Amino acid sequence: MTVSVFDHPYLSGLLGDEAVSAYFSVSAELEAMLAFEVGLARAEAAAGVIPAGAAAAIADTAHRFAPDIAALRAATATDGVVVPDLVRQLRAAVGDPHGRHVHFGATSQDVVDSGLMLRLGRVLPMLEQRLGGIVRRLDVLQERDGRRPLMAYTRMQAAIGITVADRLQGWRAPVADHARRLADLRAAGLPLQFGGAAGTLDKLGDKGEAVRQALAAELGLADRPQWHGQRAAVADLANLLSLVTGSLGKIGQDVALLAELGGEIVLSGGGGSSAMPHKQNPVAAEGLVALARFNATQLSGMHQALVHEQERSGSAWTLEWLLLPPMVVAAGTAARLAASLIGSIVALGREKERES
Repeated sequence: MTVSVFDHPYLSGLLGDEAVSAYFSVSAELEAMLAFEVGLARAEAAAGVIPAGAAAAIADTAHRFAPDIAALRAATATDGVVVPDLVRQLRAAVGDPHGRHVHFGATSQDVVDSGLMLRLGRVLPMLEQRLGGIVRRLDVLQERDGRRPLMAYTRMQAAIGITVADRLQGWRAPVADHARRLADLRAAGLPLQFGGAAGTLDKLGDKGEAVRQALAAELGLADRPQWHGQRAAVADLANLLSLVTGSLGKIGQDVALLAELGGEIVLSGGGGSSAMPHKQNPVAAEGLVALARFNATQLSGMHQALVHEQERSGSAWTLEWLLLPPMVVAAGTAARLAASLIGSIVALGREKERES
């Protein structure tokens, strides 16, 4: 049993997304954090901060390292973050004389935030591709049904006649825009977080900037000034996720209303009812609406997490852990459902009346 619908034994069949959720698994998180430690060691060795032999030993150990998860869990309950015990275990595994060079000059938040960016760097292109696929499906639907008549509704009242192409343009434009924004984000690069104890890289002296640049290159992240307590980039990402689910939710809402009114849409593969076997419920459409409202609700919490006290906040940072992963999975699920929903439209609009 689970408290999350996204990995629930059966609710995840509707609301989950295994491909996206995989990047928020324990193994993916640990892999990303260990990648940070390896990249840090290599960057510091290149700058002459630690011996080259230490960097090699850390990399070799990290690639075959299996941390004690039970110990990590117990330590996190005390430390509030997994990194201190993870580093302790890794140092012990590396052993003398190189273990002491693990994590040199870094802080827990560097590891967790940079690890998150590494994982998001794999997820966001997936989301971009899915949105592009939705746009292509809408183009196919427009080519097939775009000239058919459809009733426009304003304020839930019948307004004037339009075409299916008119309605589809309202669905397509924002989805295409979100895909472009994701592409721009990928091109600009997700930011490395590296600031050390209080954001000043104090232990690295005049080599701090060089190490940061080298570390960013090692990890394939963008070299940016530290952002321990400056969370606008994370909030911006959450906002984009909410925009994605909101735009897809609008498609879902429109389809659900068309299905309710009847006569202007034919769907295949609708959901069944336990009481009324004749029904074909627009389950995917309803799921899109629910996911849109879910992410909109979570977004307010992500803006609450902008308020970090001084150089670092434990509570605001923890709030991000609670909110952001489900938002990412919700966006992935919504893209999956939207593609399925659009593909299930057998016909959209009314048959044109024959001219006499």
